[in-house]
Amino acid sequence: MMIYLRLFCEFFKTGLFAVGGGMATIPFLYSMADKTGWFTRIDVDNMIAVGESTPGPIGVNMATYVGYITGGTVGGVPAAILGAVVATLGLITPSIIVILIIASFLKSFRDNRYVDSAFYGLRPASTGLIAAAGLSVVVSNLFFAEAMESGFSLAVFNWKGWVLAIVLWVLTNKVKQTKKLHPIIFILASAVVGIVLGM
Repeated sequence: MMIYLRLFCEFFKTGLFAVGGGMATIPFLYSMADKTGWFTRIDVDNMIAVGESTPGPIGVNMATYVGYITGGTVGGVPAAILGAVVATLGLITPSIIVILIIASFLKSFRDNRYVDSAFYGLRPASTGLIAAAGLSVVVSNLFFAEAMESGFSLAVFNWKGWVLAIVLWVLTNKVKQTKKLHPIIFILASAVVGIVLGM
């Protein structure tokens, strides 16, 4: 049962401090990967890819996935679904609490210059979290971290990732026939390419 309490607490902290939406949870997930060992940073990158390809908020999708793979067993019975529910509840509970508090004091909050200033100050912080998360994803998908540790050389480049990124950029920005296609087509095509090339 301790694993469920810890899952709830870890995702509660993430939900409480990840201001700015689902992408702002990514730095917290990297930290959680390092701290708990439940999953790796590569798993986070894969969760981002799947989470961005599926309906629903990415933070919730990732919490559900982490809870699912971490759920373990209860009395010898696989409890992946319980883990998924606990982690997801942990992530969304702070938002529910904050929304209920704000709703009850909405009138005074709306006119309070300190609250307005606090939210104004949170904008660059959430922008920084999202930018850091995006940069981490780019680096981990276009470069091999293990090779980077031994010095910079051509071996650090993930050539398959670079080729796929360049082809997608050209198709979505330069080729008149494809740039108007729905993004889901490029997501599905990238998933197929990733499977075929073993990326």
